[in-house]
Amino acid sequence: MITLRNATATDLEQLARIENEGFSQAEAASKEAFAERIRLIPDTFIVAEREGEILGYINGPVIGTPYITDDLFKEIKTNPKNGGYQSILGLAVSKKVRGRGIAKLLMKKWEELAQQNEREGITLTCKEELAAFYEKQGFVNRGRSESQHGGGVWYDLVKLIIY
Repeated sequence: MITLRNATATDLEQLARIENEGFSQAEAASKEAFAERIRLIPDTFIVAEREGEILGYINGPVIGTPYITDDLFKEIKTNPKNGGYQSILGLAVSKKVRGRGIAKLLMKKWEELAQQNEREGITLTCKEELAAFYEKQGFVNRGRSESQHGGGVWYDLVKLIIY
């Protein structure tokens, strides 16, 4: 059975392994960045776990605008109780369990959290080849992002929360 829970500092090794499977070295968050996110935004750093093994995760701070900016990969602040946009700085699933619905499970939990906390929407950037996955989850592709993170070409996707 897969359980969803908030990430803890003891998860860092497993989180780093999954992060490096899913992102290039230039794009991947460091263990230090993950530790900072766990410390500052534990309410929006969720892992999917089965029998002590982390299968995937989703994380990101709440921001005031509908688009992610590169400064968020370097510095974040604690989340406000309500409002704003729930960002996704990272969503990754272990290579050995991809294609089994874990990303969808994490996205469903993310949307529930956004609704509970009266967020305006959920925002993320992704590579072109992943845009269709997010569009199937109800996101709207708003075109090429201004993000230069890791030297890649990114696209802004936003899902407004309907109450």
